[in-house]
Amino acid sequence: MTVLAQAPTPPAATAVGDVGLNIGIFLAFVAVTLVFVYRASRTNRTASDYYAAGRAFTGPQNGVAIAGDYLSAASFLGIAGAIALNGYDGFLYSIGFLVAWLVALLLVAELLRNTGKFTMGDVLAFRMRQRPVRAAAATSTLVVSFFYLLAQMAGAGGLIALLLQIPTSNTFGQGAVIAVVGILMIIYVLVGGMKGTTYVQIIKAVLLIIGAAVMTVWVLGIAGFNLSSLLGDAAAASPKGEAVLAPGLQYTNPIDFVSLGLALVLGTAGLPHILMRFYTVPTAKEARRSVVWAIWLIGLFYLFTLVLGYGAAALLPPGTITSANQNNAAPLLAYQLGGEVLLGIISAIAFATILAVVAGLTITASASFAHDVYASVIKRGQASPDSEVRVARMTALVIGVVAIAGGIVANGQNIAFLVALAFAVAASANLPTILYSLFWKKFNTTGALFSIYGGLAICIILIVFSPAVSGKPVNAATGRSASMLQGVDFHWFPLDNPGLVSIPASFLLGVIGTYVGGRRVEEGKFAEMEVRSLTGAGSEKAISH
Repeated sequence: MTVLAQAPTPPAATAVGDVGLNIGIFLAFVAVTLVFVYRASRTNRTASDYYAAGRAFTGPQNGVAIAGDYLSAASFLGIAGAIALNGYDGFLYSIGFLVAWLVALLLVAELLRNTGKFTMGDVLAFRMRQRPVRAAAATSTLVVSFFYLLAQMAGAGGLIALLLQIPTSNTFGQGAVIAVVGILMIIYVLVGGMKGTTYVQIIKAVLLIIGAAVMTVWVLGIAGFNLSSLLGDAAAASPKGEAVLAPGLQYTNPIDFVSLGLALVLGTAGLPHILMRFYTVPTAKEARRSVVWAIWLIGLFYLFTLVLGYGAAALLPPGTITSANQNNAAPLLAYQLGGEVLLGIISAIAFATILAVVAGLTITASASFAHDVYASVIKRGQASPDSEVRVARMTALVIGVVAIAGGIVANGQNIAFLVALAFAVAASANLPTILYSLFWKKFNTTGALFSIYGGLAICIILIVFSPAVSGKPVNAATGRSASMLQGVDFHWFPLDNPGLVSIPASFLLGVIGTYVGGRRVEEGKFAEMEVRSLTGAGSEKAISH
């Protein structure tokens, strides 16, 4: 195995790096990004400015921001840890997350930009009864955002605890760290809106890709720029041997893997915070350019994760990465390579990753509640833009509190796995309804409600009663179960991810609901939606109002 002679040896515990230096680098990043957020807030004069950044970003700018929004803690911390621990099976997350963008590019991006205004509810309400479908869309958006926030907050807890040398046994300290992340997230959203959040995401994406690239080149340089040599070193150092180079180490059940892959590939096109980004550009053409830029940047980054994950397995002392601390594989690798300074920089970038994503999720969820529920359902379209934005800000506060509580419960779980659950919910509740609305002439309000609520209920029930929540055996080394809840077992669904069952069920429920409803949609309205989605004719006029 290749080891750096001059590098410090990070222990398996949390005491790495210099706390003062770590805090200094972290505070410097927060200060810089808050300046951008404050400057952006001075131009937030309308609801369009707060929700969609005034549609002022170009395709390349929005593409970088999408990459910043998408490359979450799951991508950097979770996947690197999963590869370090389980090798090939961990890299399957990268493949699934990347392939998913082809679905978003070909089926969703341009069509949503042409038919919507701020949220997914705008698209569904175009040719259906507004109040019920907007309420359903907002419910789905809030649930998906909650599951995604769980992953980010859990990642934040583990990362900052590592930097501040808070032991994993210190539940109060870990909870306090998650609370600080939640407070910062709320500040970004309340002050900067979508424009400020977008600037944070652009900065974060650039820093993350540069940081990952530097570490990737460093690791490859140690291996003589020979990937095969690096993989061999990883296999030699891993207690699991060459099994880390082959499939089946984590997912011994092929059906479990298929279910995960289905959720990853179809989930992106249903993620509300990604869909909302398509409204921050002025035209559908720029929306397409956004996705193309995002695909290139995201694909490049996921190639880096392969090297970082196997690099952590090869260069860190055996036993450093365990199931309990796998989310810290990338920061610990940075410490091994460049000591305290590189650890501080990479950890600050990872923290920026979390802040940018949770801010995007929070503004999306709060906008959906304010725009779809408050303005359209409660006020029946009579709410003023100022009152709508005020409600969105109040909702952001509530979401922040809920996210903090959920993050404390989920702390310690692999964040790539938690995000996969969010993808399953998005693919089950949102994607079937979006596709049916855009492409099926007979689809109606009843079908939309069946698909959203039915897919959401089935997915959540299967998650709650899956091994992901309870019932997995206790690991003798850590004394903990891989399930979210410890010491209980009420699972009856055999798969960790419910996508294989919940996604087809949601598509089927959409068909059943459409025929049960028995109410044909006005053909002219579907024709108008079809023309607008494909050509953009009339969309700019609708958006300006």
